[in-house]
This record gives sequence, C-alpha cells and structure tokens, in this order.
Amino acid sequence: MIAQEEHEMKPHQEETELIDLETGEGKKEVKVGTGMIAPIRQDLITLLEEYQDIFAWSYQDMPGLDLHIVQHRLPLNPGCSPVKQKLRRMRPEMSLKIKEVRKQFDAGFLAVA
Repeated sequence: MIAQEEHEMKPHQEETELIDLETGEGKKEVKVGTGMIAPIRQDLITLLEEYQDIFAWSYQDMPGLDLHIVQHRLPLNPGCSPVKQKLRRMRPEMSLKIKEVRKQFDAGFLAVA
C-alpha cells in the first residue's frame, strides 16, 4: 500500500496531430488523437470542420463572458521599476508552458494592464 501511494500518477499521453480547421486566413487549430482507427478519425475531423463556428476561438467570440472571470491582475506599485534579470535557459517542459502562455497572449486571452 505504501508503494502504491508513492507511485507517481501521470496523465495519459496519447500521440496527437495538429489539425488546422481554418479554410481562409487565421488559425483554428485542434489536436486530434492518432490512436483512433482511420475512418472514425476522419469522421471526427469532418465533424469539427463542419461545426467550427460553434467553438470560441478568441475572447471576442465570447461576448457574454464576465470580465472578472477572465481578467487577472497583478497589483504593482507604480513608483517601482521592474527588475530585469539576466537571460536563463529553461527546461524543455517549462519552455512548452511559456509557449502556451505566449499563444494565449497572442490570441487576446491575456493582456498587459
């Protein structure tokens, strides 16, 4: 029982493929698992392409969303200047998290206030 408690639980990691559903300009990317059998996978991609207008791809697609839920603020003292640290290398898993934050920033979900 002790050995079972110490066992680290990791999320299931399935191989995925990035699919761009956008036919014109812009990106509407979704990840689809590659473990499905081919006909079901193709049916899923077709379904996602057909109903892509029901997904919220940006904050502008969610007009009824309360700003207090989606906006996060850091209370900073206006009289203090930010501290600039020297550049450091990041672990690969941290770099992926930073890329995700950058992606949300570029999509308009995050903003500098």
